[in-house]
Amino acid sequence: MSQNLELNSKAQAFTALHDPAAPLALANAWDVASARIVASAGAPAVATTSAGVAWSLGAPDGDALARDRALDLIARLVAAVPVPVTADIEGGFGADAAAVGETVTGVLAAGAVGINIEDGSRPPAEYAERLAAARAAADRAGVPLYINARIDTYLRGFGEPGPARLDETLARAARYLEAGASGIFVPGVHDPATVAELAKGISAPLNILVGPGAPTVAELGALGAARVSLGSWVAEAAYAVVRRAAEQLAADGGYGALTGSLAYGELNGLLKD
Repeated sequence: MSQNLELNSKAQAFTALHDPAAPLALANAWDVASARIVASAGAPAVATTSAGVAWSLGAPDGDALARDRALDLIARLVAAVPVPVTADIEGGFGADAAAVGETVTGVLAAGAVGINIEDGSRPPAEYAERLAAARAAADRAGVPLYINARIDTYLRGFGEPGPARLDETLARAARYLEAGASGIFVPGVHDPATVAELAKGISAPLNILVGPGAPTVAELGALGAARVSLGSWVAEAAYAVVRRAAEQLAADGGYGALTGSLAYGELNGLLKD
């Protein structure tokens, strides 16, 4: 019972963070060390990146990682940080809606209070069934899980660009919210005009994926976005350092690529209980 009360408290606190006046800004983590770094920087919540998690566990992103390995990682992150954790579960780690419900039961058992789940190339009707199964699993557990429904119309270029793509995105958003989503995530777009139209047309918190060249968090909040995520960008940047260091070492024996690294003692100290 105490665990359920804690989950409820964290879920409610996490939901309350979605506010365009001060958007929830998430530097997505992929392992315990990165999660503790994010939390130590003052983040009010920790989100995982499915790509970073998969890569760190030796799998490609895109529903290739085994569910049990993903759940184990989520549990480790939850145990490592004091703030709410939301987990990117790709398409739900299951072949059908029932399996997605089983995944969500596992996510809650691991202690996370939010999920990201993507539609990808799935038909909207099938994806809505997955969302409904996720919500039903959370309801059975008695936890107000925050379900962030990712719509890939812009990321994957579905449909005709311009007004038609916007209309399709808004139609999907309405359908997914009716199925049980808490918020809508639209990666692949951050131009101000489109973000403003999305925020105006979606009756739930809007999440935007950002990276170099995107508007600032405050600018996106002014347009109506309630949540801003770096997604896999942080993991990609970390792995880029590995490649630069390896290439420089092989090419001329230099070490300049390591400038600006975290001190050993600081990083090691973050992992001491």
